[in-house]
Amino acid sequence: MSGSSDANALTEWITAVSQELGLENALEQPGTVDMVLDLTSDVAHGVSRPGAPVTAFLIGVAAGRADDPAVAARDYAEKIGNLAKGWDSDSERGVPANDQSQRG
Repeated sequence: MSGSSDANALTEWITAVSQELGLENALEQPGTVDMVLDLTSDVAHGVSRPGAPVTAFLIGVAAGRADDPAVAARDYAEKIGNLAKGWDSDSERGVPANDQSQRG
């Protein structure tokens, strides 16, 4: 598959899934798909490949509970992406993402 075929398939898939879940407007902010892809890449390469989709799911659940899910998803993705990037550092393990006072 070429890059444009992959991009087209991804766009079609995301549109279909969004419609099935009643989330047609969930991705209207530019860069959301790239944010998720970057996050899952960071987790897959820095922590564990199977951890990537589970992490995306957990962020989605947490964001869905927030007053503004789109803003929360971006904030959580940034926090968890940073956690994944520093995962090889023992000081990062076991420190909740929302407890910045304990982070290095």
